Amino acid sequence: MHSRTLRIAAAILGALCLSFAAVAQTPPSQSPAVSTESAGFAKQQQQRQLTQPLNNEPVWSEARSGRPQYTSIPGRETNVLIQPEGQTWRALRNSQVSVYAGWALVLMVLVIAGYYLWKGTMQLHEPPTGRKVRRFTNWQMAIHWTTASAFVILAVSGLILLFGKNILLPLIGYTLFSWLAILAKNLHNFIGPLFFVCVLLLFFTFVRDNVWRAYDLAWIRHFGGLFSKKEVPSGRFNAGEKLWFWGGLLVCGLIVSASGFVLDFPNFNQTRSTMQIANIVHLAIAAMFMLAALGHIYMGTLGMAGAYDAMSTGYVDETWAKEHHLYWYNDIKAGKIPTAHDDAPVAAPAAGSATR
Repeated sequence: MHSRTLRIAAAILGALCLSFAAVAQTPPSQSPAVSTESAGFAKQQQQRQLTQPLNNEPVWSEARSGRPQYTSIPGRETNVLIQPEGQTWRALRNSQVSVYAGWALVLMVLVIAGYYLWKGTMQLHEPPTGRKVRRFTNWQMAIHWTTASAFVILAVSGLILLFGKNILLPLIGYTLFSWLAILAKNLHNFIGPLFFVCVLLLFFTFVRDNVWRAYDLAWIRHFGGLFSKKEVPSGRFNAGEKLWFWGGLLVCGLIVSASGFVLDFPNFNQTRSTMQIANIVHLAIAAMFMLAALGHIYMGTLGMAGAYDAMSTGYVDETWAKEHHLYWYNDIKAGKIPTAHDDAPVAAPAAGSATR
């Protein structure tokens, strides 16, 4: 019995040895290609390596074609090594978009500077009365300044990221610019979601007073008196402020926020092409947003006397309210607009108090 088992084992071992010998005598060959096209491509590459060693042009042409290949890594676009559209996006971002946006911002600054040198600060036609009118509540001022601060941080950091390599890098060097770019990138990424929340809060805070009225057309026809000495009556917010509210805050604010989310959170599993489109949209709308913001900031500071006091203290002089927002002032005098509940009006200064 024992000898029979040994004979069977010896027979099996001999068969295995013959199989290995047959395999060893078979000439080496590559694994079969999955398709006729792939087999032809592999054969061409073998021949090229014999006639043109180290020439990998066909390999890189195939990689740059953007056609899906095989990969063991799961995920969207992981089977595309190089996306050729990325070069188009890079060229568009660094040429047309950045160049046009940059010169538009420079031109807007020059226009505002020229207008200020021509007109100066718009003064009241009548002397102030000293009687204060409540224009903004504490909450309205708080949400406005929070949104404005977030906007300025995003604008400055975005300009650094867009123009820093061409403007700042030659001036301050690689080390300082790298720290500045890292700071700008992190501020931009983390302040962006906060800005979106502020946009929503600011919208619901002021939407009631930004509904369009028939008299807003007269303000638009006369450009709000910007090129004449005629004051155009308006409500609590004039047509220019309403354009800024609906076009700037709502439309531009929502678009830059939505496109920013696509860029800020790649874990949404979006493709590279989606992020490239979002980046171009983000840059273009953000540039338009900043152009409009420059005009808004100018009119709220240097452009109009008393405008900054309205948002910094919450009060304006009675003469200011009457000249710039007559319909709103009349509603206050008629009792249609209640007095703000969060604090009492500021008392008029006593005569001669400034000399004490």
